Amino acid sequence: MADDAIEVLLEEGRTFPPPDEFKQSGNLNDPGVWEKADKDPEGFWAEQAQQLDWFKPWDKVLEWDCPWAKWFIGGKLNVSYNCLDRHVKTARKNKAAIIWEGEPGDERVLTYRDVWREVNKFANVLKGLGVQKGDRVALYLGMVPELLIAMHACNRIGAVHSVVFGGFSAESLSDRINDASAKVLVTGDGGYRRGTIIPLKKNADEAVESSPSIEHVVVVRRVGSESDATMKEGRDHWWHELMADAPLWCEPEQMDSEDMLFSLYTSGTTGKPKGIVHTTAGYLLGVYLANKWVFDMKEDDVFWCAADIGWVTGHTHIVYGPMANGVTQVMYEGSPDWPDKDRLWRMVEKYGVTIFHTAPTAIRTFMRWGTEFPAAHDLSSLRLLGSVGEPINPEAWMWYHEHIGHQNCPIMDTWWQTETGHPLITPFPGITTLKPASATKPFPGVEADIVDEQGNSVPLGGGGYLVLKRPWPAMLRTVFNDPDRYVETYWSRFPGMYFAGDGAKRDKDGYFWLLGRVDDVMNVSGHRISTMEVESALVDHQAVAEAAVIGKQHEVKGQGICAFVSLITGVDNTPELVDELRAHVAKKIGAIARPDELYYAAELPKTRSGKIMRRLLRDIADGKALGDTTTLADPTVVAKLKEQYEDE
Repeated sequence: MADDAIEVLLEEGRTFPPPDEFKQSGNLNDPGVWEKADKDPEGFWAEQAQQLDWFKPWDKVLEWDCPWAKWFIGGKLNVSYNCLDRHVKTARKNKAAIIWEGEPGDERVLTYRDVWREVNKFANVLKGLGVQKGDRVALYLGMVPELLIAMHACNRIGAVHSVVFGGFSAESLSDRINDASAKVLVTGDGGYRRGTIIPLKKNADEAVESSPSIEHVVVVRRVGSESDATMKEGRDHWWHELMADAPLWCEPEQMDSEDMLFSLYTSGTTGKPKGIVHTTAGYLLGVYLANKWVFDMKEDDVFWCAADIGWVTGHTHIVYGPMANGVTQVMYEGSPDWPDKDRLWRMVEKYGVTIFHTAPTAIRTFMRWGTEFPAAHDLSSLRLLGSVGEPINPEAWMWYHEHIGHQNCPIMDTWWQTETGHPLITPFPGITTLKPASATKPFPGVEADIVDEQGNSVPLGGGGYLVLKRPWPAMLRTVFNDPDRYVETYWSRFPGMYFAGDGAKRDKDGYFWLLGRVDDVMNVSGHRISTMEVESALVDHQAVAEAAVIGKQHEVKGQGICAFVSLITGVDNTPELVDELRAHVAKKIGAIARPDELYYAAELPKTRSGKIMRRLLRDIADGKALGDTTTLADPTVVAKLKEQYEDE
């Protein structure tokens, strides 16, 4: 990468050593663990795997025939047993597992025994509907406890769940059902979002019309008569009616370590979603250990991952990792700005949340709303913060540190993917000296590197392609029903290495700085410039709340830089400020990074999970017809932006 692009992030000089309390009592506070794991990776993972409950121990730790991995061969265990039964056998049985709050304000508290009982019952419901080990079950729900219960019920009987984000369209749902050949669909009559009703059942009905594998649809009553949901005789069943007479005990299936646990669909460059396959033992071990070590989960913690279970973050940091560790967690159904922009901070104060985990896009949104919202609440219960989903800007990191953590909470800024299962580049609160916006260093036992176009490791201070050179237990095993795509997508670019698809840099201390997807690295007059770096430079300006940058075709440069910015409330969007912002980027990065075009946007198009849809911004800039906008939190935003762009 060009030197002028590399220096911006690597010049970040602020450091934050681990607080004494974490150094003394952190779940991971032995720096020698990395050397131990590097010397004997298989021995390291085997030692950690002994923390799980096994029906039968493994015969062999690893079989590795790149790119095919098998871990803990011959072992037998069950994920729901590890997340529920082993806690129910202890004093944890009466401990709150889920503190749930609906968007309208209704509340439920479920103990570990409550969840265990409901999981047993719904596992028997699924059996009664003909679901057997290996069958696929599609789940299309909002953020309600029944989603988590249904997932554990599936793995209790050896069924494979495939969660489809509740914001997806009927067509997207049908595509995923058909790819998985799902036998049963679990959905809701509706859900709540910003005070409106999401028509889950209506979308499900439309999807099932073109999904011949579906034999039964189970419907959770969430909204009631306002949903206008209709039920089809013989196919559709109310959750509460099926559960009323379901037996209270279901023997957990003894699953092989390599039995498929779930598939989760993620976007692909070809447009067709990829069904990422995760297996039982390796995934469970990875998420158990990551939550225990990265988030330092303790017996009295109240953990809140403000993600949606429809994405892998929700699988790893809501359904499986925290529950394997036996902690109490908060689960929220709705939007962070409903009915007011302080909803999340009110809940942190109300429930005494100790660990809070969210996405950089959400943090930048909170910045834009202003400090008065978190300042209105007592956030002193917080002891640790997390960031996940995309690279975070240094200024957003600092805002999070100062206004949410009040300079007392280490920030665990992590890098990982649907494919990796859990964070692979991450700090640890008892060991790592933090640098704002750096995901720091690899997880013990994980060998990450940055390579050039030829696959050669680049020296410290350089940038290139992020790769993984050693298998890890929670890695994806394949793409569902498409092993060739697995090999082509992840293992063909650099033979013998897993290519993550992300660009990264590494500073003189060996810290990793993530730059986002490599297709978000622009080639401007032969210089490779990360969109994230330009965005960071823009957000560094006091007038800018959020920024999204894309590369646009340029007849001279190859690609020009096109920026969309949202301003801090109260700042006027003048032509003079456009010039000032373009000059600010040039000053921060170099003249080569000065945006060719810069547009004001009252709102940037985002998915309901909070990610900016840069693909739609590219379509706007290139004058293309807009693609699917069904996953946007507010589909009108992109239409307004397109109209504004064309007018200018």
